[in-house]
Amino acid sequence: MALKRINEIAKKLNIAEQYLLPYGHYKAKVDPEIFETLKHKPYGKLVLVTAITPTKAGEGKTTTSIALVDGLNRLNKKAVLALREPSLGPVFGLKGGATGGGLARVEPSEDINLHFTGDIHCLTSSVNLVSAIIDNHIFQGNELGIDPHHIVWKRVMDMNDRALRDVEVGRGTNNGTPRPDHFMITVASELMAILCLADDADDFEKRTNEVIVAYTFEGRPVRIGDLRISHAIMKLMREAFKPNLVQTLENNPVFIHGGPFANIAHGCNSLTATKMGLKLGEILVTEAGFGSDLGAEKFMDIKCRVGGLHPDAAVIVTTIRALKMHGGVALENLKEENVEALLTGTANLKRHVLNIKKFQVPSIIALNKFDADTPQEIKALTDWAYQEGYHFAINDAFTKGGEGALSLASKVIEILETTKSHYQPLYPLDLSIEDKIVKICKDIYGAGSVEFSQKAKDQIEQYRSLGYDSLPICMAKTPQSLTDDPTVFNAPTGFKVSIREVDLSAGAGFIIPLTGDVMTMPGLGKVPGAVKMQDEPW
Repeated sequence: MALKRINEIAKKLNIAEQYLLPYGHYKAKVDPEIFETLKHKPYGKLVLVTAITPTKAGEGKTTTSIALVDGLNRLNKKAVLALREPSLGPVFGLKGGATGGGLARVEPSEDINLHFTGDIHCLTSSVNLVSAIIDNHIFQGNELGIDPHHIVWKRVMDMNDRALRDVEVGRGTNNGTPRPDHFMITVASELMAILCLADDADDFEKRTNEVIVAYTFEGRPVRIGDLRISHAIMKLMREAFKPNLVQTLENNPVFIHGGPFANIAHGCNSLTATKMGLKLGEILVTEAGFGSDLGAEKFMDIKCRVGGLHPDAAVIVTTIRALKMHGGVALENLKEENVEALLTGTANLKRHVLNIKKFQVPSIIALNKFDADTPQEIKALTDWAYQEGYHFAINDAFTKGGEGALSLASKVIEILETTKSHYQPLYPLDLSIEDKIVKICKDIYGAGSVEFSQKAKDQIEQYRSLGYDSLPICMAKTPQSLTDDPTVFNAPTGFKVSIREVDLSAGAGFIIPLTGDVMTMPGLGKVPGAVKMQDEPW
């Protein structure tokens, strides 16, 4: 199916021309001023797409999200998709693009995967402006009394570059105060989280001013508001506030806006785009990064709580390949039929189903079908799902497009029409920071205990003394395991989670416990995705 001009896609959602800001023929931004015309229109239904614990075999969460929207539209539902923007780090690193696959894709995919409309570049410039102002302030006399060795704000770039994890800046003559510094990937920055959680531009500025960037020699916090640069940041971010509109291969509308990682940030697209889709469509499908233990938990406990959203259903994506890997099969042997390993791996799938149930949201398992899946394996998984009493559907959209997702789409509609969601967050905000962390680790991951380092204990006590005890928790953990050890598969219980340190995102409004060896600046593999592109046309 040929792509349509973006103004035709906008017409499907009744977006007036005055609110559409085209970037070429096939992508555009939508002015949030459109909300003024929609204030009396109720929200549509909200469907979250999540997944089992990801493996190198791939699960296809984005492909399933796209397929579901195409299937829903084929069934005459006005469905809209809301996704995160891809980061150049994964595109040129390990994961590749983030626009689906086969006949379930979002286009123009290469534009989206690369520079798109420049949102992430705006964020990169804004974050690094803050860093430049901090170092310049110290160089010019340090009126605020910033301790150069207690600066918590990090520089960023939208690329995997492990060499920049730990650096020293200010070396040489008249180049500032020499000090250790760090880079993180742009999408892990607090400004990205704020972009995705702010109600509007005014709320973005208010939250930005609350961001703690450093501490004084006396231990007092220094905020962006103290640096008096929020207006400069707003100028850089002016266009980035506006959600981006693109389309699926079947010409259905997709909002792509904001892109925080789910293993080190909250892993959801912007509230602005989500609410815009909920106002303009009957059903808004969105996804959260990685498995239910990371993206979905943060979607339920952070995004929905902050945005006043009420999820109506969740889709849990799985593949037979990934379940066999959780059942002990090596990556190179996944094409071989192995029903026993598949059924062993269902323990991981069951854990994710139960995780969603803890939020009192109805769910359905979506099997993302691969060519190598055998009839015996498909039957075994189908029988298991029905014996457990779970809703289940097969998604074959990679090769068939929206037609291959009709079964999934029809069952999602059935759930939305017959089963009421009683969504509630996992924990109340008035629990202590420690208790909230322990509850997530035990109830969602299956941990038996949580160990806090002395550094983490000291940081928690500091944040408590500053009045931040009632914030939600944004866990930083490996996505490759329910534990904090990426080598542990399936669904273990009774393990220990180690909290090595705890960060504060005062502007975004959450506490970030760091577990295991999770990195805020990923590295490239031996053969990066950028090298694998060598034979592709440029």
